[in-house]
Amino acid sequence: MPVKIRLARHGRKRYAYYHIVVADSRAPRDGKYIERIGSYNPNTNPATIELDFEKAMEWLGKGAQPTDTARAILSYKGVLMKKHLLDGVKKGAFDEAEAERRFQKWMEEKEAKIQAKKDRLSSESEQERKARLEHEAKINAERAEKLAKRAAELAAEAEAQQKEEGAEEAGAEEAASEETTTEQAAAPSEEETKKEE
Repeated sequence: MPVKIRLARHGRKRYAYYHIVVADSRAPRDGKYIERIGSYNPNTNPATIELDFEKAMEWLGKGAQPTDTARAILSYKGVLMKKHLLDGVKKGAFDEAEAERRFQKWMEEKEAKIQAKKDRLSSESEQERKARLEHEAKINAERAEKLAKRAAELAAEAEAQQKEEGAEEAGAEEAASEETTTEQAAAPSEEETKKEE
C-alpha cells in the first residue's frame, strides 16, 4: 500500500486551511486517512504550520512519500533536515551529537529568519498605518479649512445683507420723515386756519 504525506482541504470557499495527513495514495483527497500529523493555514502571513515532528519523522522512516507541498512544509519545519542528518549518522559520516549540534544551528538560523520576516512585516504595517493616519489628518485639515472658509463667506454675505437691509430701512425712514415734513409744510397749521375763519 503506497502511503503519502499530503494535505486534506478544509475550510470555506476562498478561505481554505489544510490538515497534514498520512493516507493511502488511492484514497480521495479529503477522504479517509491513516493519521493526522499537523495542520497548515496559508491565510496568515507568515503561514501558520503546526506539525507533530516525531510522527512525521516516524512516517518518513517507514517510507511514506510526501507530496510537493507537503515536502516544502516538512522542509520548512526541519523534518527533512533531521532525516538527512540521521542518514549521515547511519552511514558513519558523523556521530549523533554532531548531528544534533548541526540541527540546532540550522533551527536557530531558521527561527532568526522567521522572526526577521515577522518584524519586517509588523514594521511595514506600522509604517502603512502611520502614513494612512497622516493622510487622513491632512484630508481632515483641508476639509476643516474649506468649511471655515465657507462659513466666513456665509457670515460676510449675511453681514452685507444686513447692512443693505439696514440702509434700506434707514432710507425708508428718511423718506418717511421727509414726506411728513413736506406734508407738515404743505398742510396749514391750526392757527392759520383759525385766523382765516
